[in-house]
Amino acid sequence: MTHPSASHQSVSHQSVSHPFRSRWISIALILGFAVVTFILTHPQTNTLRFSTVSGLMTLKESAKTAMPYDIAMANQKPTLIEFYADWCTTCQGLAPTLAMVDQKFGPDLNMVMLDIDNPQWRSQIKDFQVNGVPHLILLDTDHRVMDTFVGNISGIVLRDRVVHLLDRTI
Repeated sequence: MTHPSASHQSVSHQSVSHPFRSRWISIALILGFAVVTFILTHPQTNTLRFSTVSGLMTLKESAKTAMPYDIAMANQKPTLIEFYADWCTTCQGLAPTLAMVDQKFGPDLNMVMLDIDNPQWRSQIKDFQVNGVPHLILLDTDHRVMDTFVGNISGIVLRDRVVHLLDRTI
């Protein structure tokens, strides 16, 4: 015959280990979910990954060399306007793609960059209904909006849309 306190001990020992086991399983599931979520939602920039610093440097350099808005609106070339912000990591990630577009199509396309944090562009932000960054607008030679993109866009899609715009103007 077993002692009543001995069976009580084994039952209480099992009930104590069970909550610890389920707690560890819960923690493992949460960590697994976090890793999977990070992998699935981690932003991609084409097939190459750029650091935030290099993206910011490219963004700032592109902004320096971009065509001024008033000059672009005064000539008869198609125009790509990017509304951006230095703090925008998507803008930083997109900067190399836009630099490639500028390098490839620069002679035939006005590349304009407008910083949404600069109050001088409030009117353009309102006119083009900018509600997020990056916000890209392709204008034809008559400055009519032909395409609008908000957020990240693949380099292939952007290049194809620019080629289509330039083909329409020839």
